[in-house]
Amino acid sequence: MIEEMNTQPNGKFRHIRLFIFDLDGTLIDSEQDLALSVNAMLRRMHRDPLSQPVISSYVGQGVTALVRRALGPAASEAEVEEATAFFLDYYRAHMLDNTVLYPGAREALEGLEPRSLALLTNKPIKFTHQILAGLEVDRFFSFVYGGNSFEQKKPHPVGVLRLMDQTCATANETLMIGDSVTDVETGRNAGVSTCGVTYGIGSPTLASLAPDLLLDDLRDLLPLVGAKHSEGAEHEECTQSALAEPK
Repeated sequence: MIEEMNTQPNGKFRHIRLFIFDLDGTLIDSEQDLALSVNAMLRRMHRDPLSQPVISSYVGQGVTALVRRALGPAASEAEVEEATAFFLDYYRAHMLDNTVLYPGAREALEGLEPRSLALLTNKPIKFTHQILAGLEVDRFFSFVYGGNSFEQKKPHPVGVLRLMDQTCATANETLMIGDSVTDVETGRNAGVSTCGVTYGIGSPTLASLAPDLLLDDLRDLLPLVGAKHSEGAEHEECTQSALAEPK
């Protein structure tokens, strides 16, 4: 299913040349490994386990927010710090045990490859690179930024603005693609078009803020943007502004 949530002129998305993807819930199904890692952390902290749907509802704002919400409001800062350290160590060892690409994700990336593809996630950048390499999709992305690449995480627009600056893409030429309201807010905050997917961890949250486009399968994006990239666009010379380099 392809659904345009707002009225858009025909051919609007054919002008897109910068595609910014979220990771968890958009390209990869990481739900089980995240849930298992959270529950391992809860056992370590002498807490009861949580169901996978509950844990999934906590995903999307970064590791610290995930751990804090899983521990509950009574957790002290010291407990959050200890639990976060354990979670990171455990997840690092198990993050590819069950995680796979969603159906159609690889084909969509292959179809879009002549254009500028970037990844912007709130997951730590080292984990992000390891997952992309482990699933053999790292080659598709010219730029990859994680939750600790900038001072602010999504939905702050700094990552999108940085990517637009690096590729010389305008707001009208940029599409933010994700599974949650955080991704839609990120795109809106940067003034770019947004695309949601219906199958991801955070997809239920899209009911509160509809994206410009909603897809059941990333492969459905290909005919909307055309089979070929505008000649020379991917090699366009950029004169970058003085945006701060990510950490």
